[in-house]
Parts: sequence; structure tokens; C-alpha cells
Amino acid sequence: MFQRKKLLLLQRTADCRLQTQSVYRKIVNFMSLAIVSVTNDLTTDQRVDRTCLTLVKAGYKVLLVGRRLRNSKALAPRSYRMHRMRLLFDKGPLFYAEYNITLFFFLLTHRYDLIVSNDLDTLPANYLANLFTNQRSKIKDQKSKIRHLHDCHEYFRGVPELNGRKTVLGIWKWIEDRIFPKLKHVFAVNQSVAGLYSSEYGVHVDVVRNVPFRKSLAGASDKASLNILPGQKIILYQGAVNVDRGLEEAILAIKYLKTDAILIIAGIGDIYQTLQNFTMEHDLSDKVKFLGQVPFQELHGYTLMADVGLSIEKNVSINYYNCLPNKFLDYIQANIPVLVSPFPEMKSIVDQYQIGEFLESHEPEMLALKIDSMLNNEEKMKLYKQNLLKAAEELCWEEEEERLLGILNVTRDT
Repeated sequence: MFQRKKLLLLQRTADCRLQTQSVYRKIVNFMSLAIVSVTNDLTTDQRVDRTCLTLVKAGYKVLLVGRRLRNSKALAPRSYRMHRMRLLFDKGPLFYAEYNITLFFFLLTHRYDLIVSNDLDTLPANYLANLFTNQRSKIKDQKSKIRHLHDCHEYFRGVPELNGRKTVLGIWKWIEDRIFPKLKHVFAVNQSVAGLYSSEYGVHVDVVRNVPFRKSLAGASDKASLNILPGQKIILYQGAVNVDRGLEEAILAIKYLKTDAILIIAGIGDIYQTLQNFTMEHDLSDKVKFLGQVPFQELHGYTLMADVGLSIEKNVSINYYNCLPNKFLDYIQANIPVLVSPFPEMKSIVDQYQIGEFLESHEPEMLALKIDSMLNNEEKMKLYKQNLLKAAEELCWEEEEERLLGILNVTRDT
């Protein structure tokens, strides 16, 4: 009898120990903080939102850090915390210097287990914070050091804004040359960008494509709210309103369209005001509508209204040539046939799924002819929409996030 009671007591003790360890692991896991940093104001960055949601799914408590602009909109609640830093400078070298210094000290004053830098402009602060901190990771054991993941949204030094700016480009290259080869865990938005960095620095770069969540085809915004007539077709451009995106040509193409259609531009950027003035100068304000900055939670409703989605960047930089834009993938989820530049990443998807056509010329009259031919070919548009259903099912974050979860598992085990 005594031996049985002793065995029962030992069993209960063992069970309690296992339960305590399980609870402890859950508490430790819950306390595992990941800090994700970007230089934007967090309003429209869908890729970073998806990364944060996957980190939450992986068991992290997430803090997304960006900056507050003078005209920043209030942020809708999310399943993770957000912080926007107030800075004195909005752009230029002083902005990047102030941002990275401020972020560096922010990271040093927070206990975290994982930091995720996004693009070269956030890398210095993250790398130095990870280098100098003496914190210990709670993910695996007390001997594990803090992890640092770097996400390449683009080939940063190839952006058109740096074309011809040798001094600025030289500074960014100097920074990247000293940090990038030392990074252990890097991933990029597509194979082209990953290949560029891998060949340049001899670092393994994983690929986590910039695909959106699967989205419903219900919930389109009301055309009447934008003063669009029921029969009018909609040509949509969404995303950054920057140089060499083919936007000037798209606006002028409206002059030559035979189809009753309007152009909607959803987004802001360096040439936003210039484009608005350009539109007024050509007396096209009734045919071109600017939505400004649209929170990504609301953007899908506008995308669903469109008949054709544009991604017609010019081949002016290595970054544009190798891009796989958010907007292109958002059009797919909204079942919108696409008209795109024949760049490798977009071309391979359009060819594979047969979901649209390629731009042959940026000349406004030629662009108008291409758009007219698409809008007036009902049989082809019906086929594109049918094929888009399959593309949307496969090119989604629900499938792609497994790659990121795999990278996170590697960082926990190494």
C-alpha cells in the first residue's frame, strides 16, 4: 500500500512538473517579442502587415515601428502593437540619419527576442542594435542570442530615385557592403531580387513572395460615391505615385480612348501633386480621379470596381525590371485582368495563368489602343477572369507564409 501511494505521489509530481513546464513554455512564448521596423507611417504597407501577422501566428508578441508624418492618418486596430516615431526631418540624408539613430536607441531600450529590418534604409539601426546588445533570447534557451531577420522588399540601390545621384548611391553602397555579407537570415520578395543580392554578397537569400491574403470578391465600393456612371469602365493604378511608373502616359492615354472609361489613381508619392497639376493642365480632371492615400484595409473595395489593373513601370532601373509589385498581386485577388510591363517576374505569372496582356509601348496613343482592345474583347476578358480564380487561389499568403514560418524555425534552432 505504501509503495502504491509513493508511486502515485511520484506520478502526480511528474504530471505537475510537466504541466508547470508547459505553462512556463506558453508564458515564455507569449513574452517573446518581435520588433519589426519600417520607414513609412504604417498606413498602407501590406507586406509588413502580413509579416507581423505570421509572427503572431508563430507565437510572438509583435511591435511594428514606423514614423509619424504631418498628414498621417489614424491607424485601425490590429492584432499587434504599433508605434510611430516622431522625427524632425521627413526626407533626405538627415531623415535617414535621424531615423536610424532614433530606432537604434529605441531597440536598445526594449527587451526583444527578434528584430526584423525591412530594406536597406532600416538595416543600420537593426544591425548595430543586434551587434551591441547583450540581451538573451527566451525562445530556445538562455544561451541563444537575439535573432535578426532582414527582408528585402526591392533591390534598394536600384530604385530610380537614386539614378544619377552618385554620392548618395555611394553612401548606401558603403553601408550595405559592410553589413549585408554579415547577415545570417535574409529573405526577398522574389527570386530575381534574391538572386541579385546572393550573387553580389555571397549570402543565402530565401524567397518569400509578396503575395496577399486570399480575398473575397464581394464588397466592391460604390461607383456613385466617386461620381462614376454605371456604364463607365474603370482603369486602375494603385500603389506608390513615383517617377517612371507610366502614370503620365496613362493619364494622356485617356484622351485617345474610344471606350467610355476613367482612370483611378490610388496612392501617394513623390510626384502626386505634379500629376494632379498635369491632369488639370490637360483638362482631364473629369476622367482621372486621385484617391490619395488609402488604408490597405479599404483598398480592396476600390480594386474590385476596376476592369483593368495597370502595372506599367518603365525599364529605367534594375529594381523596376525585377519587381513583383503589390498592386499586380492585388489585382489578381480582385479578379481584375492586368496590363503590365513585360518584366520577368510579372511576365512569368501572366504567361503561366493567362490573366492579362503586356504593354508594347508607353506612347499614350498606343497605350489607349491596348486598353481599348482589352475592354472591348468580352470573350478574352471572360477567359482572363476565369483564369484569375486559379491564380488567386495559388498566389496567396495562406500558401506563401509557410516559407516565412520555415525561416523562423531555422532562426530558433541555429
